[in-house]
Amino acid sequence: MRTRGRWYTDRMTMRTRPRHPAAPTLDVTGASPPATREDSSGRGSRIGTLLRRSAVVAAGAILVAITGTVAANAYVVARGGAYVVPSVDQAPSAQVAIVLGASVGADGRPSPMLADRLQTGIELYESGKVRKLLLSGDHGTVPYDEVNAMRTYVMEHGVPPEDVFMDHAGFSTFETMYRARDVFVVEDALVVTQQFHLDRAVYTARALGLQVTGVPADLRPYRGLDRLRIREWFARCKAVLQLHVLGSEPRFLGPAIPITGDGRATVD
Repeated sequence: MRTRGRWYTDRMTMRTRPRHPAAPTLDVTGASPPATREDSSGRGSRIGTLLRRSAVVAAGAILVAITGTVAANAYVVARGGAYVVPSVDQAPSAQVAIVLGASVGADGRPSPMLADRLQTGIELYESGKVRKLLLSGDHGTVPYDEVNAMRTYVMEHGVPPEDVFMDHAGFSTFETMYRARDVFVVEDALVVTQQFHLDRAVYTARALGLQVTGVPADLRPYRGLDRLRIREWFARCKAVLQLHVLGSEPRFLGPAIPITGDGRATVD
């Protein structure tokens, strides 16, 4: 048999020698590797959890707001309503009737709601329940003047000018009662407004230290009363915040004009 040469053996060895594995390819672009299905699933789960937590927090905040609104309304109605009488005849005697303002027309005539408040105030004066009238309303601009329209109305019905005081800066129920105490030095009063508004007005006055009783001025049906009742829900919450949380004050105070004096001192 013929013997194979060394060259053949070496060649066969080269054929069967394993090759070196390829070196890994370097990513010189700086790009992140593509997200795997597991990564996408994890991010989706975290977003879902965050959304669920946010929904729970929002629902909790809404529940707290609703509960607070209901509680504030119940508190104001209970505390203020305890000092409301049903009619002029059952009202006690007091220094003054505080008649709260409402809108007047372009011709300067009181709206039906305001006219009924004024008429109720006149009845209290004529019956001897009060000795003075404090007419409080908005006279923040020259063209719009609630209080002089109110003064004209009660004087046309026989109330003498010296017994008619005007609060030109009664821009809100809170400001009216605050100023009644600090500017007009009122100690006790009858508060005159419609029933939907009366609980808050009495509550505000008594929270400020005034000894007041509410007298309703509902002498007829009124347009837009449902809207006013809805508004009153939020106004009661605002009153609680102003009186017990925020420490609010009126926009204007000024020198004292005691209610025991002459109402003509308030004529502008």
